[in-house]
Amino acid sequence: MMMIPKKRNDFNLLEDMFEIDPFFSRESSKVMQTDIEEKHDKYLITIDLPGYEKENIRIDIEDGYLNVYAKVDSRNDEEEKGKFVRKERYFGECSRSFYVGDDITETDVKASFKNGILKLEIPKKEEKKAIPEKKYIEIGD
Repeated sequence: MMMIPKKRNDFNLLEDMFEIDPFFSRESSKVMQTDIEEKHDKYLITIDLPGYEKENIRIDIEDGYLNVYAKVDSRNDEEEKGKFVRKERYFGECSRSFYVGDDITETDVKASFKNGILKLEIPKKEEKKAIPEKKYIEIGD
C-alpha cells in the first residue's frame, strides 16, 4: 500500500508539535491545577489561577462541599481584528469542588489570592459521632 504524504502548509508543522506535546493540551488548561496538603490540624489547598482577577473568583460551601468558581475573559474587543493561527489562552468559567464535611462552615475557611495562586486553609474538625440510642425490646406475657 502506497502512503500519500500529508500536504503541509506553513502552519501544520507548528500544529503537529502542539498536538503531540501534552503541555499544550487544551484539556489541561481548563482544569484548576490543585495541590492539597494535610497538616496536623488543617488542610491547605493551593489552586493555580493565572490570569484570573480576585473579583472573578467565588468560593462557597454547600452540602459539605467547598466549591471554587472562577471566570476569565481574555478577549479584548478593542484589539485589531485578525486571523488566529493558534489560540491557546483560555477564557470562560471553570470550577472545582472538594468534600470538606458538614461541620465546616464559611467562617472556618481562610482564603487568600496573590500572584494567580488561590490558597485555602480548612481546619480539621472531629466528626460528631451520633451516640446510638439504646433500643429496648418490650417483653410480653
